[in-house]
Parts: sequence; structure tokens; C-alpha cells
Amino acid sequence: MLLYFITCVSFFLFLKPLLLLKPLPSWTNEVRLISLLFHKDLCVKSILKLLRKTFVSRMSFVKKRFVSKVESVEEEKDSSQQDLSVLDLPELVLDSILERLPPSSLCQMAGVCHSLRERCVSDHLWERHMKQKWGRVIGSVAYREWKWHVASKKDVGSLRQGKQRSLIMFMSLRWPFTWMRMKLDAAYIDSAKKQSSYLSPDSFMTWYLALENGNFSFPAQVYNRENGHVGFMLSCYDAEVTYDPHTDTFQARYPPHGRRAAAVEHGIQWERLRAPPVDSPPHDLHIADCLHDLHPGDHIEIQWRRNKDFPYGWWYGIVGHLESCDGNENYCRCHKSDTVVLEFNQYTTDSRWRKTTISRKDHREEGNEADGFYGGIRKIKSENEISVWRSIWPSEVLD
Repeated sequence: MLLYFITCVSFFLFLKPLLLLKPLPSWTNEVRLISLLFHKDLCVKSILKLLRKTFVSRMSFVKKRFVSKVESVEEEKDSSQQDLSVLDLPELVLDSILERLPPSSLCQMAGVCHSLRERCVSDHLWERHMKQKWGRVIGSVAYREWKWHVASKKDVGSLRQGKQRSLIMFMSLRWPFTWMRMKLDAAYIDSAKKQSSYLSPDSFMTWYLALENGNFSFPAQVYNRENGHVGFMLSCYDAEVTYDPHTDTFQARYPPHGRRAAAVEHGIQWERLRAPPVDSPPHDLHIADCLHDLHPGDHIEIQWRRNKDFPYGWWYGIVGHLESCDGNENYCRCHKSDTVVLEFNQYTTDSRWRKTTISRKDHREEGNEADGFYGGIRKIKSENEISVWRSIWPSEVLD
């Protein structure tokens, strides 16, 4: 207000002489000078204040812009780091990681994305897991059974889909509208997609999971069947085996023996199972190819059955010396004889099951209804197989 008053007074004093054409008093010059100085000072202060505000605002703008740029760079850096995934690893590194994952982790990884799914279900990963866990109890016979199982499921599935397709075609003829037919075709395609899985039915992963879940029964052989029944000590019999994931044991269903019904045994441990060493079915004679290579002290397995209605079991024994040989290695000629002596030392020396002989040249099934029938023979060359037989040796000699 003071500034406004002084400015008005000075202006009025300056304008009045022009109107009245009279000389002004001397003090008006001083007032005019004060007004000008005051106005000048005010302008300078205003300009400085304005410059200060401009500078401060400019600096704050530059600072904000710099901070925003830094934050944007950090955000881009963070986002670039977040975008990195396991798929960005080199191929060999990723394959090496997947090879070290257990089956459960591979199944979880397969559900992450399409790219990982293709890797995690590959046969080269699951074939290794099959050999590690199931290799000792799964053989070529079980693999053939699995192939037949898969083929039968494919046939049933194709027949079912064919029936569905026929029904849809019939309905599309009944409904001639184009959009109706399109709806039906789309429904059929969606149904087929839901039925078909990303996992191949004959893949190693499918086979592994079927075994692990107990959904596939496979042929195997069981040592000392029926919980170590005395009549089956040191023998190994064929059975249809199913895994129980809850107890980590197996159930075995043995083929019927003569008039006996099929026997079922539960709670079989892993160490009592093995894959069949030969492809011969349990009722067929195994044609031996090792008869001319048998020497005293060799470990063998031989087929034996009570009568011809029974299936064969494999019984453990060793090759012995002839009665005419004293067992001296320097003079022993037993390996050149046409007769081969087989000993079953789990029985007492006076037991009728202790010893038997077979023909080296023309061995077929030999025996009778009283002592049973001896069939094909195989030589055991693996120390691991021999150690398994020794581990289940009976604690007492059998009669």
C-alpha cells in the first residue's frame, strides 16, 4: 500500500505542472527521486527473487528428471533380471541339471511350460531312471508285456473315438445347419484333445509312472516263494508282480500248480525279486547251451517241477565230481565225461534231493513222478547272482 501511495503521489505531482503550467516546489524533486530509487530497488529485488525461484525450480526439475532417469534405469535393470529364466541357460547346462533331478521333480518341471515339458518327458531322461530303480526286476519279457498293453489300449481308444465320430456325423446330418456342424466338429476336436495327453503312451515316463503307481503288473521271478516255504528254499519261481507304492513292496500272483489255485503272496521285498534270466515261459523247457562248458565247482540253475502239470521253477546248485573222481584238480577229467553231476548242498547228504545227474550230449527233461522232472540248465557267470543265492541260504540244512 505504501508503494502504491508513493507512486500515485509522484505521478500526480509530475502531471499537475503540465496541466497548470506552474513551477513545482523543490521538494517534489526529492520525492520523485525517492520514488524512482524505491521502484528501482523494488524491481531489482523482484527480479532477484524471480531469478532465485526460477533457478530453484529449474534445479528441482533437473534433480527430479535425473532421479526419474536413475529409477527408470534401475527398473529396467530389475525387469531385465526378472526376465531371466532357466531356459536362458546353455543347452548342456540345462540338460545336466535335468539329468540330476529325481522323477518327482521332473514331473513338476514338466508342468511349468511347453518348452520344459518337451525336455522333461524325453526318453533319455526316464530310461536312466528306469534302469536305476527297475532294471533289476524288469526284463525283456516285461517290456514285451508293456508293449502289448500299450497296443491294446490304443486299439480300444481308436475304437471308442471312431464310435464318437460316427455319432457326431449322424447328428450333423440330422442338423443341416452349417453352424451346428461347426459346433459339433469343435466339440469333437476338444474331446479328442482332452483324451490325448502330451505324454506318449509308449514313452519311458509313462511306463515308469505306471509301475510306480502300481497300475501295471509285470512278469518277474521271486526267490524262496510263499514267504520262504520249506518246499521252495533256494528256488526262484515266475509270478505276475504288482508294486505297492504305500509299502514299497510287491504282490506276487503265482500260476496254479496242478489242481492248486493260484497262490498270492504280499509284502515281497525288493531283494527277493529279479528279472527272468531267460525268455522261456514257466511251462516250457529251456534249451541249454552251456552243457559242454560245465566244470566241477561251477554254479548253475536248473529247471525243476513236481510233475508235468506244474510250471518250472529255477533251483540253485553246483557242478560236482563223479564218484570215480577224487576231486584232485590235476587229475580230474569230469568235464570230459558225458555225465554231469549236480549237487544241491542245502539238503542233507542222505536226502534224495541232494544229488542228480544229467546227460551232457543229449539232455532234455529227465526225471519221474516220484523225484520230479529236471529241465533246462543255465550256468551262472555273474558274481552278483551267486551272492544273491548265498544271501538267502537256509539257516538249517534241509531233509
